[in-house]
Amino acid sequence: MSDSPTEDFEHAEHAEHAAHEGNRFMTLVSVTIAVLAMVAATVGSLEAIETAATIDAKSEAVFFQNKATDNWNFFQAKSLKKNMYDIAAAQGGANVADFQTQAKKNEDDSAEIMQEARKLEGETDAKLRESDSHQRRHQVLTIAVTLLHVSIAIATISIITRGQRWPWLGSLILGAAGMIAAGAAYL
Repeated sequence: MSDSPTEDFEHAEHAEHAAHEGNRFMTLVSVTIAVLAMVAATVGSLEAIETAATIDAKSEAVFFQNKATDNWNFFQAKSLKKNMYDIAAAQGGANVADFQTQAKKNEDDSAEIMQEARKLEGETDAKLRESDSHQRRHQVLTIAVTLLHVSIAIATISIITRGQRWPWLGSLILGAAGMIAAGAAYL
């Protein structure tokens, strides 16, 4: 995206003046600038979408990790209870059978809780991988949109210099590089 909200308008104004001159080359440069601006806006939007997706995936990863941590804490509590019932049963007495039953119940519960905690950790890892993928796309799209903006500025030099062709050719090369980079973000 442009650093200045008026930057794109300035480029468009140069292009409009060039188009009114009736020079075919200047008209071609003007159309090139318009197309590059449209592509840059699209790539900039994709960059913003990838940024939001990165943040969303990271937030979901934190949510799943918090749930996993809660489950591991619950697992530890059940394990402690099981051990306390085992110790009580080892002491003997009238309630040995009840203590053994409670110890077995807490052991079974902790096994289920451990499975759920591991499942949540797997979901955390999946969301972190998803976030990394979105972050990589965002970084590549940032480079692509930068190349496109630079190509627009360079194409404008053709208009300012009243028809020099080298800036326009350079802008085509940079614009193509920006479009290739944008496409590569999704490979």
